[in-house]
Amino acid sequence: QLQLIESGGGLVQPGDSLRLSCAASGGALSTYDMAWFRQAPGTKREFVGRVMRNGESSYYADSVKGRFTISRDNAKNMVYLQMNSLRPDDTAVYYCAADAYYSGSYVYPNNYQYWGQGTQVTVSS
Repeated sequence: QLQLIESGGGLVQPGDSLRLSCAASGGALSTYDMAWFRQAPGTKREFVGRVMRNGESSYYADSVKGRFTISRDNAKNMVYLQMNSLRPDDTAVYYCAADAYYSGSYVYPNNYQYWGQGTQVTVSS
């Protein structure tokens, strides 16, 4: 059973940066495509970005493209989300998720088998 734990969230001002981390145990991340999602109060869980298991391809939501970057270190069983130029509408709980199977519908939460508990990111002046 793969277990994921997010960390690195906090309270920042608009324009600041944060790096979120996702640590995995119970399995090798090298066998999973990994994604970040976020969910603000009263909203559905929203796709943020995805990185393939080999780390060579990544995909981002339009709302974060050019500001956020996903990276991974399979040797350390870690995935990261570097967030720059943060905006108030980036405020949400951020989750990492793992997908053992290739899917073209990677923006949908139901296509991921394992989830972390989430870490809160608040962007406010």
